[in-house]
Amino acid sequence: MKTHIAELRKAKRISQEELARAVGVTRQTITSIEVGKYIASLPLAHKIAVYFGMTIEDIFIFEEE
Repeated sequence: MKTHIAELRKAKRISQEELARAVGVTRQTITSIEVGKYIASLPLAHKIAVYFGMTIEDIFIFEEE
């Protein structure tokens, strides 16, 4: 799954580590989500969306397979 997390982080000038701490996961989890190797759970996606003040749909790109 693709996301806009990397672009949003860069726009806010925060590191993967800072985002990870804010949403309660490891930096590796954020890295894996950004490169598409891990799909965030709904609760984690919600925390990320709340952090950025956006909707889940604004951050995560849902594509039909």
